[in-house]
Amino acid sequence: MAGIDELLRIMARLRDPEEGCPWDLDQDFASISPHTIEEAYEVDEAIARGDLEALCDELGDLLFQVVFQARLGEEQGAFDFAGVVEAVCAKLVRRHPHIFADTPSPGSPAAQVAHWESIKAAERAERASTRSGPSDPFEGIPRALPALTRSAKLAGRLARLQAEGAAEPIRSPEAVAEALAGLARTTARASETFRTSDRVWREAEEAEVGGEAEGAGGAAESPDRALRLRIVGEGIRAWVELARQLGVDPEQALRLEDDRATDAVRRDLHQAAPAQHR
Repeated sequence: MAGIDELLRIMARLRDPEEGCPWDLDQDFASISPHTIEEAYEVDEAIARGDLEALCDELGDLLFQVVFQARLGEEQGAFDFAGVVEAVCAKLVRRHPHIFADTPSPGSPAAQVAHWESIKAAERAERASTRSGPSDPFEGIPRALPALTRSAKLAGRLARLQAEGAAEPIRSPEAVAEALAGLARTTARASETFRTSDRVWREAEEAEVGGEAEGAGGAAESPDRALRLRIVGEGIRAWVELARQLGVDPEQALRLEDDRATDAVRRDLHQAAPAQHR
């Protein structure tokens, strides 16, 4: 495509060692990575706003990030833009045998997701066979992902590992019930921890007041922070599992709920503003 060729030409000019842009020349994979992540979020923001004009612009910025990193790879002799395109084309063909090869269709979006993941698992196993040492069952799930997104991906991977390759039911009444039971257990544990912590604090305060004259006492120690972190983490994981069983992206669900809350505050402030000027 002429457009891609022009973008590649511009990128090469920006990275020209003699006449290129000083800022672009100063970048490497590590320094440009945060910009790539930011551009992906800006694409998501344009989609959330329903702003298609902005989406077109942000997609261009994201494409430029791909071209930029491909140029860095080319300069190091590792890969180039053509290699990036070739790799993703091969991957898409490989992971859609029902489209590009003579295999039966999975029959439904849910079955297709399970089929896609089984192909990815086979690819990971093949890569692992060429390396020494134990394979990582969670390979390909970056820790730097937003926590909720990472937790959702880990939950899906865990379910597939537990099923030992069997097609997992994306939604089932039993699985939803178990996810709800997990929420109930975590909530009960959190409630008990709060009651215990409150009692410890009260007893410590009473002991401090009663022991002042004797020099006893001192500041009450904080309840175990590690325990509180674990309880909250377990609770969030339980919600993530429920979201997975219901076919909902937890990151998107939280974002939409936060949008509703902030929109309500904006409306209240907007309605109150005229009254303040009366």
